[in-house]
Amino acid sequence: MAKIFSSYLRASLQVFICTLILCSDGYSQKSQWTPVADGLEVAHFKVGRTSIVGDSTITVIRIDPAQWGVRLLSASETGGNNYTTKQWCEKYHLVAVVNAGMFQADYKSNVGYMKNYHHLNNPNIHPEYNSIAAFNPAKSGLLPFRIFDSEDKSIQEIIKNYNTVIQNLRLIKRPGENRWSQQSKIWSEVVLGQDKSGNVLFIFCRSPYSMHDFNDILIELPIDLVCAQHLEGGPEAQLYLKYGDTELEMSGSYETNFFENDENIKLWPIPNVIGIAKK
Repeated sequence: MAKIFSSYLRASLQVFICTLILCSDGYSQKSQWTPVADGLEVAHFKVGRTSIVGDSTITVIRIDPAQWGVRLLSASETGGNNYTTKQWCEKYHLVAVVNAGMFQADYKSNVGYMKNYHHLNNPNIHPEYNSIAAFNPAKSGLLPFRIFDSEDKSIQEIIKNYNTVIQNLRLIKRPGENRWSQQSKIWSEVVLGQDKSGNVLFIFCRSPYSMHDFNDILIELPIDLVCAQHLEGGPEAQLYLKYGDTELEMSGSYETNFFENDENIKLWPIPNVIGIAKK
């Protein structure tokens, strides 16, 4: 009987240890949000689906648009050069900056429609880009920030209601639908998202995934994500944050058929960025 009881205790202990390991690994465990300032938080999530390179970690910056102003900066509007996200931050006194979208061969124009007040970076509406980020409302009573879907609301109406409009590839359709089919290509990724409370989410992952898998991962994360758009992939994807003692400087690397390694350690100059500043 003593031997049976001892074996039972050992088996129970093994199960308990395994449970602790499973709960502490992957995104099933909620990561602790770290406050940076009022309305500004950062979290890092270790992903259970291991990538082929890197640490398989996703960084999320959560921003309350009632407390932080969202800005679009473009070299085509400022008349300056392309800068890294860190340089955009320092030059224009921003707190956090990410890519604003993929750009064309002129190294200035967004691939999708892009306007900031009276400045048109790209006046052409892309027929296949269904995600539209809008902020700086043109009239009272509108949300300060919203990611719309062109299947639900016409981009012409969005342009009329908001001073800043950015059209990009859709990743996740409200209220949390993965809209990418599976593919073999993988890359580092930076994303603009929104949660169910209306917060702006800057999302970055250096480790490469297919966008179908990455979307599933984001939906499963405990961040209440409802929609998201693709900003950039590979070595040009980047994120920078500097506030007080907190500093994050993140660059992408791997991209299938372009930069198939994890060796990039620099931020690349880019023409268009989304940044935040205290209201």
